[in-house]
Amino acid sequence: MRPLSGRCFGVPAVIALLTCSLASAIDAEDVKKDAKNSQNLGKSGTSNKNDLDLKEVVFVIQSQSNSFHAERAKQLEQNILKQAADLTQELPRVLLVHLLDKHDGAWTILPLLPHFSTSFSRNSSWVFFCEEETRIHIPKLLETLRRYDPSKEWFLGKALHDEQSTIIHHYAFAEDPTIFKFPDFAAGWALSFPLINKLTKRLKSESLKSDFTIDLKHEIALYIWDKGNGPHLTSVPEFCTDDMSSPKTTSCATMFRTFLPLCGNPVKEMAVFVAVKTCKKFHDDRIPIVKQTWESQASLIEYYSDYSESSIPTIDLGVPNTERGHCGKTFAILERFLNHSSDTTTWLVIVDDDTLISISRLRNLLSCYDSSEPVFLGERYGYGLGTGGYSYITGGGGMVFSREAVQRLLDSKCRCYSNDAPDDMVLGMCFSGLGIPVTHSPLFHQKHCSEKGSIDFTRL
Repeated sequence: MRPLSGRCFGVPAVIALLTCSLASAIDAEDVKKDAKNSQNLGKSGTSNKNDLDLKEVVFVIQSQSNSFHAERAKQLEQNILKQAADLTQELPRVLLVHLLDKHDGAWTILPLLPHFSTSFSRNSSWVFFCEEETRIHIPKLLETLRRYDPSKEWFLGKALHDEQSTIIHHYAFAEDPTIFKFPDFAAGWALSFPLINKLTKRLKSESLKSDFTIDLKHEIALYIWDKGNGPHLTSVPEFCTDDMSSPKTTSCATMFRTFLPLCGNPVKEMAVFVAVKTCKKFHDDRIPIVKQTWESQASLIEYYSDYSESSIPTIDLGVPNTERGHCGKTFAILERFLNHSSDTTTWLVIVDDDTLISISRLRNLLSCYDSSEPVFLGERYGYGLGTGGYSYITGGGGMVFSREAVQRLLDSKCRCYSNDAPDDMVLGMCFSGLGIPVTHSPLFHQKHCSEKGSIDFTRL
């Protein structure tokens, strides 16, 4: 999410107010006190003598329903089970999030905790969460978990922290954001069952707030900490994100494969159409940057503005520019793509005029996806997921649509409730109604915002 000033098509002011209003509720001094308590608990609760069998660990892969991601998660599941068989141990339970619950908010994990508590707490000690590209060395993981007393409340992971307060974390701990730690999901993270049972009681007694899910790992850490009523994250050095080929991984229980998957030849240049949203006031300062950086990588590209300027050139779709949102313009782009591009152009990319993107790497990434499926790809956010809301792709990092997704969307007649509605959220609501899940990739994201503004970028 980004500041509203200086943009042609801003995020609605109500969104910014909702995300920033939480900052005052978090006291940095409380965190410092609780961190000390957590350190003391860590010293008393760690041991090399805790017996732990593999069957006492429930593995949860944070999977997605898209066919490519589902297959990657299945391969990881098979790897875990093979390692278990090689150890001649009883096979552990391996769960895939997208198969556990068809509810749109299952990826936020917290709604699944009551199921874990009811189904597994009697005979299990830990739930270990990982992403589909996390690689696990099972013997080393067991050795690591045995250091921690499973009768206590543990929240384990590779610790991350903010160097400066950010809007996506609601400006939490503004005085010293480095004091609050949250897990790097790519390295895997673990919860002991006493903690899961405690969180389950809380979830049953008070509903999850119906607001925005922006950075899940930070928000889960905040929920577990519970303003000092719960544990801090305990940093585990054996939970790593180094590549498997790195010599640093000799002591690691987990590693991580590269973010950019290799699935064969990149999609053809003429298969990708790029739509850049702009407006007249940014023709002179933002469009030249696009042209000097990544425009040459795009064989099919058009600029859509509120003013037609032949030197760029820009196209005026007849939709007035709005300060608060640009839903009308985005849907006009979708209509134009479907009606005026070749059927062999199977992918549409919509970006803002301040988004930096590598089209060549995007073409490599898209080789992993089937354009005959309805694919809606980018950085996933959520709205009201605790009360039946929906997921959406945030527009600042770029949105990618398969032609099939655009066709189904426009056939549905789901449209903007106003031209200045937030396009990314309306799209998420529409796709949710169609039963088409958004597909998340960490290669798309928005740069952290400052008071002076920022440039959105995609790590492709």
